[in-house]
Parts: sequence; structure tokens; C-alpha cells
Amino acid sequence: MTPEMIILALLAGFLGLRLYSVLGKRTGHEQEPMPRRVEESPRAPAAQPQRGDDKREGAAPVEDIPAVAGAGRDLAAIGAADRDFDPARFVEGAKSAYRMVLEAFWSGDRDTVDFLTDDEVGQSFISAIDAREERGETLEHRLVRIEDAKILEADYRRPIARVTIQFDADIAALVRDKDGNVIGGSMTDAVEAHDIWTFQRDVTSNDPNWTLVETATV
Repeated sequence: MTPEMIILALLAGFLGLRLYSVLGKRTGHEQEPMPRRVEESPRAPAAQPQRGDDKREGAAPVEDIPAVAGAGRDLAAIGAADRDFDPARFVEGAKSAYRMVLEAFWSGDRDTVDFLTDDEVGQSFISAIDAREERGETLEHRLVRIEDAKILEADYRRPIARVTIQFDADIAALVRDKDGNVIGGSMTDAVEAHDIWTFQRDVTSNDPNWTLVETATV
């Protein structure tokens, strides 16, 4: 794979109609999720934006990207350090990767999880998968839609670039026990998920991939 960015994220199991995140350590969940009726939406491809020769012409100016006020200066600094960095394409790639990584975690695909994460975050993923399998539970989750994805913060302290994105999504989630009985969730109602992830890259490295270094939920 030669993408401009590979992004990791995590949203763990759904139990008792409450959504929690392992990496964000959301074990009690701060607020009740708001159920929504599931409506079919096309799946986004997992492919990431390409860098280098097939970078799009006419990239969106910094002020037009989905970012909160105040992030533009640091995004411009990252772009000056890494000429292949395009904030708008970064967000679009993050949305595709969001789906890809969630599905890898839900299905217990350790290889994909390990490939996309640093050591600490990867171990959190894999520990959660191990615990789930020890209980004999299986997940039947589906990312229905990503309502919004925006850059909250950016920071460049040579040579390290960091970008924080918030994802607002609807997820249909269902958990079965070792006997196949439903113990939580529903595939006909979607739950709101709000996740914040910070991605990091050494812009002097030949490795073009970004790594998740922090997660939180709101």
C-alpha cells in the first residue's frame, strides 16, 4: 500500500444499548446514545488518497477545508513541511479509513489492526478482541453513515505533525453470546457515535503513513 495516509480508529462493542470505545476507555459512557432508524447508504471504498504523482490539481485552500477556526495556521505549517499534505484530502481519506478500521476491529482482523496502529494503540485493540473472543461474543456491527468529519486541531513541531479529527457517525450494532443469542443492540436502530482521534507523522520520514496516537470520545 502506498497511500498518503493510513489512519487508525477504534469503536468497540455495543452492550446493553450502550456504545463504548476501548481506546478512549469509555467503559461507562458519558451520555445515552440517541437511537436512529437505520437507512441503507452506500459503502465508502477503503482506498486512501494517493500522494505524489496522482495528487489532485487545484487542492482546496486551507480556509475551505472542514476544520474549526484556528487550525488553519498549523495546517499551513504542516503543508509547508510536507508538500504532499492536502488537508481536504486528509479528511476524505480519514473517513474511508474510519470505516475500514472499524470493520477490521469488529470482525477481529488482528493483522489489519496491527498494520494500522502503533504499539500502544494496537495492543489496546488486540486486548479488546481477545477479551471478546474469550467471552465467546461476536459483533454484528455496521457503520451506517458518517454524518460529519472535521479537523479540530493541528500542530507542527518539527519534524512531527499532528492532526486531530472528530467523527460523528451512526452505527447499527448487535452483540451475540457464545450460543448465538442476542445480548445487546439492534440492527434496525442506529446509535450516534462521536469520536476524536489524533494522528501523527514524522514529515521527514520516507514512510507516508500517519499513525493514531490518541483517542477520546465526546
